Amino acid sequence: MTLDDTTADVWLPIPADEIEGLPAPGASGLNYRFWDGGPDFPADPARCAFYVVPYMKGSEIAVRPLAAMTSVRAVQTLSAGTDHVTPGLGSLPPGVELCNAKGVHEASTAELTLALILASLRGIPGFVRGQDAEEWRDGFYPALADKSVLIVGYGSIGAAIEDRLVPFECARVARVARSARTTERGPVQPLSDLPALLPQADVVVISTPLTPETRHLVDAGFLARMRDGALLVNVARGPVVDTAALLKEVESGRITAALDVTDPEPLPPGHPLWHAPGVLVSPHVGGSTSAFMPRAKRLIAAQLTRFAAGERLANVVLTTT
Repeated sequence: MTLDDTTADVWLPIPADEIEGLPAPGASGLNYRFWDGGPDFPADPARCAFYVVPYMKGSEIAVRPLAAMTSVRAVQTLSAGTDHVTPGLGSLPPGVELCNAKGVHEASTAELTLALILASLRGIPGFVRGQDAEEWRDGFYPALADKSVLIVGYGSIGAAIEDRLVPFECARVARVARSARTTERGPVQPLSDLPALLPQADVVVISTPLTPETRHLVDAGFLARMRDGALLVNVARGPVVDTAALLKEVESGRITAALDVTDPEPLPPGHPLWHAPGVLVSPHVGGSTSAFMPRAKRLIAAQLTRFAAGERLANVVLTTT
């Protein structure tokens, strides 16, 4: 990928003067335009060559300029998933590279995953309610130590989750991804092995991307195979889990759940998940921490340095045809 002789626009959701390491404007052939999803575009979308999608602004905003971006050559998300932009990819010319934010969210999402597991097992939500009611809720609670954990979706975030599980003396960590492979920590098994693995796990962590194949991956059959008393943790996307099927299981008391993502999302007032027994809900904050901005800025600077030099971009997940 090389630049034309004329300058090209780069749309950024962060002001360019706040990002260290960007190629110099003008001399690099790039003009930086700030757009964070506001009603007015910063310039003619047809001149945009590199589009960095506004973060956490939803699919409608993410795809709004795409149809007019007739010269775009790269679309960079600041999220690990790209499902919020895929509805607009059909309007793009061939050869546009879609890149995700691998390397930006691993630390934050893995931290929250451990927080959700520990809070759920150790009864932290009940302690908070007890403090509000001035009740001393002592007793014995499950520990993460000696538990078997299954990570479904073993990409960079899944690996970061396992890194943080190591000190907790888990009995076993099993790994599942779309296809089998080996890692330094051990084998990654294919999705086809899930029926045999689910009954062995005390904690099942969902960290897979949302694709047509993974939508409602966690359905009634998946949940039925989980052992009694198991904990389901979803830090992926809400529609990976069939909400109706999950509600039936948690309302029966057979399993519990910790959900950073839900379907629908945001979870509306009155939705039964809010008060379902054994369910802990966090409002999709896996990547929304102080760790996000410095990593996002480094990614943008590195990608645009490659782009200006005509080098291959990192984190390419697909190229339009």
